[in-house]
Amino acid sequence: MSYYSRSPPPLQHPVPTHPAFIPEPPSTPASPQGYQRFASSPPPTQQYAARTQYNPPPFQPIPNPQHQHIPDFAAWGMNDSTAQFGMHLGQTAVAAGQDYVQKNFAGMIPVTMLKHHFNVSNSYVMHKLQLVVFPWRHKPWTRKVRRTEAGHTEWQPPRDDINSPDLYIPLMALVTYILIAALQTGLQERFHPQILGTSATRALLVVLLDFLFVQCGCYLLNVQGTGQVVDLIAYGGYKFVGVILTLFAGLLNLGTTIYTLVFLYAFAANALFVLRSLRSVVLPDSPANVGTVNPASRKRRITFLFLEAVLQVVYMGILVRV
Repeated sequence: MSYYSRSPPPLQHPVPTHPAFIPEPPSTPASPQGYQRFASSPPPTQQYAARTQYNPPPFQPIPNPQHQHIPDFAAWGMNDSTAQFGMHLGQTAVAAGQDYVQKNFAGMIPVTMLKHHFNVSNSYVMHKLQLVVFPWRHKPWTRKVRRTEAGHTEWQPPRDDINSPDLYIPLMALVTYILIAALQTGLQERFHPQILGTSATRALLVVLLDFLFVQCGCYLLNVQGTGQVVDLIAYGGYKFVGVILTLFAGLLNLGTTIYTLVFLYAFAANALFVLRSLRSVVLPDSPANVGTVNPASRKRRITFLFLEAVLQVVYMGILVRV
Protein backbone atom coordinates (compact mmCIF):
# COMPACT_ATOMS: atom_id res chain seq x y z
CA MET A 1 0.00 0.00 0.00
CA SER A 2 1.50 3.18 -0.96
CA TYR A 3 0.79 6.64 0.23
CA TYR A 4 1.22 9.61 -1.90
CA SER A 5 2.08 12.81 -0.09
CA ARG A 6 0.79 16.00 -1.52
CA SER A 7 1.73 19.44 -0.15
CA PRO A 8 -1.09 21.97 0.27
CA PRO A 9 -1.28 24.77 -2.20
CA PRO A 10 0.52 27.96 -1.17
CA LEU A 11 -1.55 30.63 0.52
CA GLN A 12 -2.12 33.75 -1.41
CA HIS A 13 -2.75 37.01 0.56
CA PRO A 14 -4.84 39.67 -1.06
CA VAL A 15 -2.92 42.66 -2.31
CA PRO A 16 -4.43 45.94 -0.94
CA THR A 17 -5.52 48.38 -3.51
CA HIS A 18 -6.02 52.12 -2.92
CA PRO A 19 -8.35 54.24 -4.89
CA ALA A 20 -6.64 56.62 -7.17
CA PHE A 21 -8.93 59.56 -6.12
CA ILE A 22 -10.36 60.43 -2.72
CA PRO A 23 -13.41 62.65 -2.98
CA GLU A 24 -13.61 65.79 -0.82
CA PRO A 25 -16.20 65.87 1.99
CA PRO A 26 -19.28 67.93 1.42
CA SER A 27 -19.24 71.55 2.53
CA THR A 28 -20.45 72.24 6.10
CA PRO A 29 -21.16 75.43 8.05
CA ALA A 30 -18.26 77.29 9.54
CA SER A 31 -16.73 75.56 12.50
CA PRO A 32 -16.64 77.29 15.85
CA GLN A 33 -13.61 79.40 16.71
CA GLY A 34 -10.71 77.34 17.91
CA TYR A 35 -11.61 74.20 15.86
CA GLN A 36 -10.38 73.05 12.45
CA ARG A 37 -11.87 70.51 10.08
CA PHE A 38 -9.52 68.15 8.31
CA ALA A 39 -10.28 65.87 5.41
CA SER A 40 -7.91 63.35 6.91
CA SER A 41 -5.85 63.08 10.07
CA PRO A 42 -3.65 66.19 10.36
CA PRO A 43 0.05 65.91 10.88
CA PRO A 44 1.30 65.66 14.45
CA THR A 45 2.62 69.25 14.42
CA GLN A 46 -0.80 70.59 13.47
CA GLN A 47 -2.44 68.49 16.21
CA TYR A 48 -0.14 70.03 18.86
CA ALA A 49 -0.82 73.53 17.51
CA ALA A 50 -4.55 72.93 17.61
CA ARG A 51 -4.38 71.71 21.20
CA THR A 52 -2.31 74.66 22.41
CA GLN A 53 -4.12 77.31 20.41
CA TYR A 54 -6.51 78.44 23.25
CA ASN A 55 -5.09 78.80 26.76
CA PRO A 56 -7.66 80.40 29.06
CA PRO A 57 -6.22 82.36 32.04
CA PRO A 58 -6.47 80.83 35.49
CA PHE A 59 -9.53 81.67 37.50
CA GLN A 60 -9.09 84.60 39.88
CA PRO A 61 -11.92 85.44 42.25
CA ILE A 62 -13.02 89.07 42.16
CA PRO A 63 -12.71 90.63 45.63
CA ASN A 64 -15.78 92.23 47.09
CA PRO A 65 -14.91 95.83 48.16
CA GLN A 66 -17.55 95.79 50.85
CA HIS A 67 -15.72 93.04 52.78
CA GLN A 68 -12.10 94.18 52.44
CA HIS A 69 -11.64 96.11 55.69
CA ILE A 70 -14.00 94.23 58.00
CA PRO A 71 -12.01 92.40 60.68
CA ASP A 72 -12.67 88.80 61.55
CA PHE A 73 -14.85 89.11 64.63
CA ALA A 74 -15.63 85.41 64.60
CA ALA A 75 -12.28 84.76 66.29
CA TRP A 76 -13.57 86.75 69.27
CA GLY A 77 -16.87 84.90 69.49
CA MET A 78 -19.00 87.57 67.75
CA ASN A 79 -20.92 87.35 64.55
CA ASP A 80 -20.95 90.06 61.89
CA SER A 81 -24.26 91.63 62.90
CA THR A 82 -23.20 92.01 66.54
CA ALA A 83 -19.83 93.48 65.55
CA GLN A 84 -21.38 96.02 63.17
CA PHE A 85 -23.90 97.04 65.81
CA GLY A 86 -21.12 97.55 68.35
CA MET A 87 -19.05 99.64 65.95
CA HIS A 88 -22.04 101.80 65.10
CA LEU A 89 -22.87 102.26 68.78
CA GLY A 90 -19.28 103.30 69.55
CA GLN A 91 -19.18 105.84 66.75
CA THR A 92 -22.47 107.31 67.90
CA ALA A 93 -21.22 107.62 71.49
CA VAL A 94 -18.00 109.36 70.40
CA ALA A 95 -19.90 111.81 68.21
CA ALA A 96 -22.35 112.58 71.05
CA GLY A 97 -19.45 113.18 73.46
CA GLN A 98 -17.72 115.57 71.09
CA ASP A 99 -20.94 117.47 70.53
CA TYR A 100 -21.56 117.73 74.29
CA VAL A 101 -18.04 119.05 74.96
CA GLN A 102 -18.32 121.54 72.12
CA LYS A 103 -21.67 122.89 73.36
CA ASN A 104 -20.96 123.04 77.10
CA PHE A 105 -17.24 123.75 77.38
CA ALA A 106 -16.42 125.67 74.22
CA GLY A 107 -17.38 128.94 75.91
CA MET A 108 -15.44 128.25 79.10
CA ILE A 109 -12.32 126.75 77.54
CA PRO A 110 -11.49 128.02 74.04
CA VAL A 111 -10.49 124.69 72.54
CA THR A 112 -9.42 126.36 69.29
CA MET A 113 -6.77 128.34 71.17
CA LEU A 114 -5.07 125.25 72.58
CA LYS A 115 -3.45 124.45 69.25
CA HIS A 116 -2.12 128.00 69.09
CA HIS A 117 -0.51 127.75 72.55
CA PHE A 118 1.17 124.42 71.77
CA ASN A 119 2.72 125.70 68.53
CA VAL A 120 6.28 125.76 69.85
CA SER A 121 9.73 124.75 68.64
CA ASN A 122 12.92 123.57 70.33
CA SER A 123 14.50 126.97 69.89
CA TYR A 124 11.53 128.69 71.48
CA VAL A 125 11.54 126.35 74.49
CA MET A 126 15.23 126.93 75.17
CA HIS A 127 14.98 130.71 74.85
CA LYS A 128 11.76 130.84 76.88
CA LEU A 129 13.32 128.90 79.75
CA GLN A 130 16.27 131.25 79.64
CA LEU A 131 13.89 134.22 79.75
CA VAL A 132 11.97 132.82 82.75
CA VAL A 133 15.15 132.14 84.74
CA PHE A 134 17.04 135.28 83.64
CA PRO A 135 14.50 138.00 82.83
CA TRP A 136 16.62 140.93 83.97
CA ARG A 137 17.91 142.28 80.67
CA HIS A 138 15.22 141.15 78.27
CA LYS A 139 13.71 143.77 75.94
CA PRO A 140 11.16 144.31 74.50
CA TRP A 141 8.26 142.63 76.33
CA THR A 142 5.50 143.53 73.88
CA ARG A 143 3.85 140.77 71.88
CA LYS A 144 3.88 140.67 68.09
CA VAL A 145 0.77 140.65 65.93
CA ARG A 146 0.14 139.53 62.39
CA ARG A 147 -2.58 140.17 59.85
CA THR A 148 -4.58 137.24 58.51
CA GLU A 149 -5.80 136.78 54.96
CA ALA A 150 -9.25 138.01 56.02
CA GLY A 151 -7.73 141.29 57.22
CA HIS A 152 -7.97 140.61 60.97
CA THR A 153 -5.10 140.94 63.44
CA GLU A 154 -4.10 138.15 65.80
CA TRP A 155 -1.21 137.30 68.08
CA GLN A 156 1.69 135.45 66.58
CA PRO A 157 2.19 131.87 67.84
CA PRO A 158 4.89 131.15 70.42
CA ARG A 159 7.08 129.65 67.72
CA ASP A 160 7.49 133.11 66.17
CA ASP A 161 7.30 135.30 69.30
CA ILE A 162 9.23 134.63 72.49
CA ASN A 163 6.92 136.96 74.46
CA SER A 164 3.85 134.91 73.53
CA PRO A 165 2.57 132.65 76.34
CA ASP A 166 2.45 128.92 75.71
CA LEU A 167 1.08 125.88 77.51
CA TYR A 168 3.86 123.45 76.65
CA ILE A 169 6.37 124.67 79.24
CA PRO A 170 3.81 125.05 82.09
CA LEU A 171 2.41 121.58 81.42
CA MET A 172 5.82 119.91 81.27
CA ALA A 173 6.92 121.84 84.36
CA LEU A 174 3.80 120.69 86.24
CA VAL A 175 4.50 117.03 85.42
CA THR A 176 8.17 117.44 86.37
CA TYR A 177 7.19 119.05 89.66
CA ILE A 178 4.98 116.09 90.57
CA LEU A 179 7.74 113.60 89.75
CA ILE A 180 10.41 115.50 91.68
CA ALA A 181 8.08 115.78 94.67
CA ALA A 182 7.63 112.00 94.58
CA LEU A 183 11.39 111.52 94.25
CA GLN A 184 12.13 113.74 97.21
CA THR A 185 9.64 111.95 99.44
CA GLY A 186 11.09 108.64 98.29
CA LEU A 187 14.61 109.68 99.26
CA GLN A 188 13.26 110.68 102.65
CA GLU A 189 11.63 107.22 103.00
CA ARG A 190 8.11 108.58 103.27
CA PHE A 191 6.83 107.95 99.76
CA HIS A 192 3.24 106.84 99.26
CA PRO A 193 1.24 106.65 96.05
CA GLN A 194 -1.05 109.35 97.43
CA ILE A 195 1.88 111.77 97.18
CA LEU A 196 1.33 111.96 93.42
CA GLY A 197 -2.31 112.92 93.79
CA THR A 198 -1.60 115.34 96.65
CA SER A 199 1.13 117.12 94.69
CA ALA A 200 -1.04 117.41 91.58
CA THR A 201 -3.98 118.74 93.58
CA ARG A 202 -1.81 121.30 95.36
CA ALA A 203 -0.32 122.50 92.09
CA LEU A 204 -3.68 122.84 90.35
CA LEU A 205 -5.20 124.71 93.30
CA VAL A 206 -2.33 127.20 93.31
CA VAL A 207 -2.73 127.84 89.59
CA LEU A 208 -6.49 128.23 90.04
CA LEU A 209 -6.10 130.71 92.91
CA ASP A 210 -3.60 132.74 90.92
CA PHE A 211 -5.94 132.81 87.93
CA LEU A 212 -8.97 133.84 89.99
CA PHE A 213 -7.01 136.64 91.66
CA VAL A 214 -5.96 138.08 88.31
CA GLN A 215 -9.46 137.75 86.88
CA CYS A 216 -11.09 139.42 89.89
CA GLY A 217 -8.54 142.22 89.88
CA CYS A 218 -9.11 142.92 86.19
CA TYR A 219 -12.84 142.93 86.76
CA LEU A 220 -12.68 145.34 89.71
CA LEU A 221 -10.29 147.65 87.87
CA ASN A 222 -12.52 147.60 84.80
CA VAL A 223 -9.75 146.33 82.55
CA GLN A 224 -11.11 145.95 79.02
CA GLY A 225 -9.92 143.04 76.94
CA THR A 226 -8.28 141.12 79.77
CA GLY A 227 -7.02 138.55 77.31
CA GLN A 228 -7.79 134.91 76.81
CA VAL A 229 -8.28 132.58 79.75
CA VAL A 230 -5.55 130.34 78.40
CA ASP A 231 -3.06 133.23 78.42
CA LEU A 232 -3.60 133.92 82.13
CA ILE A 233 -3.30 130.22 82.99
CA ALA A 234 -0.06 130.03 81.00
CA TYR A 235 1.42 133.03 82.81
CA GLY A 236 0.56 131.43 86.14
CA GLY A 237 2.17 128.13 85.15
CA TYR A 238 5.68 129.47 84.61
CA LYS A 239 6.26 129.59 88.38
CA PHE A 240 6.86 125.83 88.33
CA VAL A 241 10.23 126.42 86.65
CA GLY A 242 11.53 128.28 89.71
CA VAL A 243 9.95 125.75 92.05
CA ILE A 244 11.76 122.92 90.24
CA LEU A 245 15.09 124.71 90.63
CA THR A 246 14.43 125.10 94.34
CA LEU A 247 13.55 121.42 94.75
CA PHE A 248 16.72 120.43 92.90
CA ALA A 249 18.74 122.52 95.34
CA GLY A 250 17.08 120.61 98.16
CA LEU A 251 17.86 117.25 96.56
CA LEU A 252 21.55 118.13 96.25
CA ASN A 253 21.78 118.81 100.03
CA LEU A 254 23.67 122.06 99.55
CA GLY A 255 22.60 123.42 102.89
CA THR A 256 19.82 125.63 104.15
CA THR A 257 21.55 128.84 103.08
CA ILE A 258 21.98 127.79 99.46
CA TYR A 259 18.43 126.44 99.40
CA THR A 260 17.04 129.75 100.69
CA LEU A 261 19.09 131.79 98.22
CA VAL A 262 17.91 129.66 95.30
CA PHE A 263 14.31 130.07 96.42
CA LEU A 264 14.63 133.84 96.76
CA TYR A 265 16.26 134.14 93.35
CA ALA A 266 13.58 131.97 91.74
CA PHE A 267 10.88 134.10 93.38
CA ALA A 268 12.45 137.37 92.23
CA ALA A 269 12.89 136.14 88.66
CA ASN A 270 9.33 134.84 88.46
CA ALA A 271 7.93 138.03 90.04
CA LEU A 272 9.66 140.22 87.45
CA PHE A 273 8.55 137.91 84.64
CA VAL A 274 4.91 138.03 85.79
CA LEU A 275 5.05 141.80 86.32
CA ARG A 276 6.35 142.54 82.85
CA SER A 277 4.19 139.93 81.10
CA LEU A 278 0.89 140.94 82.71
CA ARG A 279 1.56 144.58 82.01
CA SER A 280 0.34 144.06 78.45
CA VAL A 281 -2.92 142.74 79.90
CA VAL A 282 -3.56 145.26 82.67
CA LEU A 283 -1.93 148.27 80.99
CA PRO A 284 -2.12 147.65 77.23
CA ASP A 285 -0.11 149.93 75.00
CA SER A 286 -2.72 150.10 72.23
CA PRO A 287 -3.72 153.65 71.18
CA ALA A 288 -7.37 152.90 71.97
CA ASN A 289 -6.59 152.48 75.69
CA VAL A 290 -4.10 155.29 76.21
CA GLY A 291 -6.64 158.08 76.67
CA THR A 292 -9.27 156.04 78.50
CA VAL A 293 -7.07 155.28 81.57
CA ASN A 294 -6.87 158.26 83.93
CA PRO A 295 -3.89 158.74 86.29
CA ALA A 296 -5.76 157.41 89.34
CA SER A 297 -6.87 154.26 87.54
CA ARG A 298 -3.39 153.78 86.16
CA LYS A 299 -1.91 153.99 89.65
CA ARG A 300 -4.35 151.37 90.96
CA ARG A 301 -3.49 149.04 88.11
CA ILE A 302 0.23 149.36 88.76
CA THR A 303 -0.38 148.61 92.44
CA PHE A 304 -2.34 145.53 91.44
CA LEU A 305 0.55 144.32 89.27
CA PHE A 306 3.02 144.69 92.15
CA LEU A 307 0.63 142.86 94.47
CA GLU A 308 0.37 140.00 91.98
CA ALA A 309 4.16 139.88 91.76
CA VAL A 310 4.57 139.79 95.55
CA LEU A 311 1.99 137.02 95.90
CA GLN A 312 4.27 134.75 93.88
CA VAL A 313 6.34 134.16 97.00
CA VAL A 314 3.26 132.76 98.74
CA TYR A 315 2.37 130.49 95.82
CA MET A 316 5.90 129.22 95.43
CA GLY A 317 6.28 128.76 99.19
CA ILE A 318 3.24 126.47 99.16
CA LEU A 319 4.58 124.45 96.24
CA VAL A 320 8.07 123.82 97.66
CA ARG A 321 6.68 122.38 100.89
CA VAL A 322 6.56 118.77 99.69
